[in-house]
Amino acid sequence: MKQICVVGVGYVGLVTAACFADLGNRVTALDVNEQRVENLKKGIMPIYEPGLDELVKRNVNGGRITFTTSYQEALKDAEYAFIAVGTPSDADGAADLQYVAAAAKSIAENMTAPLIIINKSTVPIGTGDWVADIVKGAQPKPVQFSVVSCPEFLREGSAIGDFTNPHRTVIGSMDKDAANKVAHLHLPLRAPIVITDLRTAEMIKYASNAFLATKISFMNELADLCELVGADVKEVAAGMGYDARIGRHFLDAGLGWGGSCFPKDVEALAFMAKEKGLNPRILNDVMEVNYDRRKAAVEHVAKMVGGDLKGKTIGLLGLAFKPNTDDMRDAPSIDISAELIKAGAKVRAYDPVAMEVARPILPAVDFFDEPYKMAKDCDALMVITEWNEFKQLDLEKVKGLLKSPVIYDGRNIYDPKLMKEMGFTYRAIGR
Repeated sequence: MKQICVVGVGYVGLVTAACFADLGNRVTALDVNEQRVENLKKGIMPIYEPGLDELVKRNVNGGRITFTTSYQEALKDAEYAFIAVGTPSDADGAADLQYVAAAAKSIAENMTAPLIIINKSTVPIGTGDWVADIVKGAQPKPVQFSVVSCPEFLREGSAIGDFTNPHRTVIGSMDKDAANKVAHLHLPLRAPIVITDLRTAEMIKYASNAFLATKISFMNELADLCELVGADVKEVAAGMGYDARIGRHFLDAGLGWGGSCFPKDVEALAFMAKEKGLNPRILNDVMEVNYDRRKAAVEHVAKMVGGDLKGKTIGLLGLAFKPNTDDMRDAPSIDISAELIKAGAKVRAYDPVAMEVARPILPAVDFFDEPYKMAKDCDALMVITEWNEFKQLDLEKVKGLLKSPVIYDGRNIYDPKLMKEMGFTYRAIGR
């Protein structure tokens, strides 16, 4: 049993803490948000993630995980300290490292025994060296430590499965012994382990996310061409995906990517390139294509309802940036609802889990507790998030509730031929 401290109990931190506890380790999860910690002690999760509630409660009951706001308590007997705090984009697109700096300083001030400090947060290249300087400078008296980069590759909605069955574990450090100890910590996951230097490990994370975002933007651009030449982008993606060099994942055309990782990571990588005097043309285009999807979706809906959205009521099926999460960070629904309202439309919305998170973000949107109530008297519906619930809707009932049978399918969840036969004015993406 290893003694582990995890700083930050957001998506990455809480999943990391709970999963390491489930592997039999003794984990203390720390957060400076007192209310969040108190809620966790009562079994109230700060996020929606399938299976996380049960996992946390099982390990709390087993005595393997505890929650605190005290660094002194969290670091007592700790052998490893994971930094898993937020690194949002600042106004220039660079990663904001204030929370990483605060965590590193607090660790330095409270550590009393040799410690391996592990950056789990997505951080710019060179942050590991910077964290080491912060810790060294903030220690009241010298205590041995090493800094290791171990970037996360968790997808919201499937984070527990991604942790327990990873494609690989990436570990970077200038201290070979520390890297090997962190590798040993991950051995029970039985996945390939890549050990490299700090900066290469940090780059692997950014490069991975930027490439996946590129695949999505490529398919969205290709979808526009498919529509014009009469091809079906879903079949194109299936055909491409059989090529092992390409793979099927992240080839679904739609409203683009959002969430906590892709937007800030692509932007941060582009910012780093510019700082070094490079012109990141591909990264810039990847971002431009992605955000153009949102405006284009509203333009298509306007045409479907007669060219003018003023006075129209548009219903949004889904708000979260993807299914199986309540995360609204950079969700397409935010920009789409803003564009609809700007054009004079009234906007309604329904999402199975994200509405409480969305309410303060979308104050001008009317929220409904089930999709059929939301659809009643709408001039059009837009599928924003591909929740399975929406794939099973009674479309005949929906048609009868709508003021006009118009559906814009931003996630390609319905069959265009069937929708046409049912009498819908229907538009998908790239089909």
